[in-house]
Parts: sequence; structure tokens; C-alpha cells
Amino acid sequence: MNKAELIDSIAGEAKLTKADAKRALDAFIGATAKALKKGESLVLIGFGTFKVVQRAARNGRNPQTGKAIKIKAKKVVKFKAGADLSKKIAK
Repeated sequence: MNKAELIDSIAGEAKLTKADAKRALDAFIGATAKALKKGESLVLIGFGTFKVVQRAARNGRNPQTGKAIKIKAKKVVKFKAGADLSKKIAK
């Protein structure tokens, strides 16, 4: 599912216009990014948790040449599904 399909789905489920659904989704994405940038985690009970973690520097390989390269440490976003979401997709 891409963003346009998600907007269509939200609009249908919540009985909103596509424009309202797009604004709501964009607001959610913006608020999530802002919280994560501040180092906060976002917990949606039943859905899951988004949080920022530090990925350590490591050695890797260039897939084209096979040459060893150093990959720098960086912050990445992790998502852990909540119990309700896990149950819904396990069916």
C-alpha cells in the first residue's frame, strides 16, 4: 500500500474527504517525525512503538566490488508492533 492508497483507505473508514484524510496523515507524519527528532518515542497502545536508536559503526562490503568499507554510526527509527496489531496480522 502506498501513501495515496492509505489516504483513500483512511477517507473511506473515517468517512472523511480525501483532502481531510491527507491533511490528517501528513499531520501524523509530521508530529511523529518531530517527536522522534527530539529523542522521544511514540507509543500507540495496541498498534506499536516508534523509537530512535543508535546504530553502531560497522564494517561492510561494497556489493559491486567486494571491497571492505566502513559504515558510519547513525540514528535509525525502529518500530515494534503492539500486541493487538500482532494478533490481527497473525490470523
